[in-house]
Amino acid sequence: MAADHDPHPHFETPPEERTWIDEPKNVDRIVWALYAVCGLLVVIDPFIHKHGPFEIEHYWGFYAIYGFVGCVGLVLAAKLMRVFLMRPEDYYDE
Repeated sequence: MAADHDPHPHFETPPEERTWIDEPKNVDRIVWALYAVCGLLVVIDPFIHKHGPFEIEHYWGFYAIYGFVGCVGLVLAAKLMRVFLMRPEDYYDE
């Protein structure tokens, strides 16, 4: 079989179009907007009445800290799982 032979000649790959998300300045805008929303949520946190059953839920920034710690915990758990779930690169070729 020739290297340039296309097994599916009726499928043409369309040329890639650049969208608004491909522009680095727009990606930076999205990141800064996310930062702004997160900052605003932390700032307005003391003014929102909470109905949590535990006293710790009423402290300022609890949910932001809880979310950050949970996210870090998931990353660390994934790194630990990688140790015993990882297979060699050619695992399925054998």
